[in-house]
Amino acid sequence: MKYIMAAGSGTRFIFFVSLFVFGLQICSADDDIHKDNIVVILDASGSMQEKFSSDQTKSKMEAAKAALLEVLSKVPDGTQIGLLVFSGANIQNEWVYALGPKDTQRLTAAIQLPQPGGNTPLGRYIRIGANRLLEQREKQYNYGNYRLLIVTDGEASDADKVRHYTPEILNRQIRVDVIGVDMTTNHMLANFVDSYRKADNPGELVAAVSEILAETADTGTDVSGEDAFEYIAPLSDEIAADLIQRLTTPPSNASIAIKPTETRPSQPTPPRQTPAPQRQDTENRGMLWFIFLLVVITVAGFLVFRNRK
Repeated sequence: MKYIMAAGSGTRFIFFVSLFVFGLQICSADDDIHKDNIVVILDASGSMQEKFSSDQTKSKMEAAKAALLEVLSKVPDGTQIGLLVFSGANIQNEWVYALGPKDTQRLTAAIQLPQPGGNTPLGRYIRIGANRLLEQREKQYNYGNYRLLIVTDGEASDADKVRHYTPEILNRQIRVDVIGVDMTTNHMLANFVDSYRKADNPGELVAAVSEILAETADTGTDVSGEDAFEYIAPLSDEIAADLIQRLTTPPSNASIAIKPTETRPSQPTPPRQTPAPQRQDTENRGMLWFIFLLVVITVAGFLVFRNRK
């Protein structure tokens, strides 16, 4: 009770009640809606067949496969995994492992499938992966964690789409982690996503994947009872009100729309030819003479008609 008095604010008390109710909803919900969801976007462009500049023992694709095999096989069985691959070679379906429960045997076969080839349409694929996560989050009533793990060794061939889609994905509260594989400079996403790691050799690639997938967001709270009031007592009314709104307002699960294609500039239309001033003057004078003659003829006709009477 003393902590309630210490909080000294109805707003903070409402925040505690909202947090308590939110926790009860999580505890009472079905376990199936608490599943974590990870979509791995694997770059299988032609450059991934090259070996590391500092380690010639494996190609970047071989190292990426080995890292995913080692780490994904160890994630909790309740985690749902999807593997999305962009490649110009031997890929009939962009989803080599559709987002769903982890089946180690099927997942192992899927990871071995990609063969390097083609370019790097990263923008198109992050939209596909994000929309699948948003669809899944809608099914799970916004419970669980949702993340994209991007493993790539070069800049996107559709950089405009990457710049367009990435802010929308982050605004929908999907976590984005990027691993730059043997890149001389940081990837264009390095300063925008939730985390960025460099992997300049096979060992660093395994470590990077392991670190990212070992991180789990805590959507609940271990604070309860009087400790909760002590914890939130220092909050200002403005901060508490903002937290209440965040707790009670679910993130948007609306699909990310396709970026409109850039239209080719149309051929410039020739400017409309304006009549020369001399011609305009001539036409104006002609019109005045026509009106004058019409008036003269009308008056003359009227006079002749009146004289006949």
